[in-house]
Amino acid sequence: MGMMEHTALIYTMVIMSAADSDMADVELGISGEIVRTLPAFKGFDADLLPKVAEECAELIGNDGGLETVIKLVTQSLPTRLRETAYALACDVAAADGKVSAEEVRLLEMIRDGLEIDRLVAAAIERSARAHFQDV
Repeated sequence: MGMMEHTALIYTMVIMSAADSDMADVELGISGEIVRTLPAFKGFDADLLPKVAEECAELIGNDGGLETVIKLVTQSLPTRLRETAYALACDVAAADGKVSAEEVRLLEMIRDGLEIDRLVAAAIERSARAHFQDV
């Protein structure tokens, strides 16, 4: 997997963390854990995560930045990794135990941008809720 694909997956997690203007420590922590452990990030230097996240944050800060990032992510990912990107976004949204209205809206934008089927998206969303359910 090329660097652009890793970057696109990370951008998806970063925009999700920033969705409600409250980049919670738990959301940032789960992103780091994901990068260190998931096969999709095999070969990626986890030490680059802060730099990539900062680049994404700069893009988001521009006019139309969120839409630009979603387009970049979509263009950078092959179809087979788009569901992975959506799953990562859902995991970050669910990590703090609550999903805000802003996060729901952003998930819709990401789903539509990545052209994820609604039934597939619902299954991914339910899986994320199950992963982060409190005991």
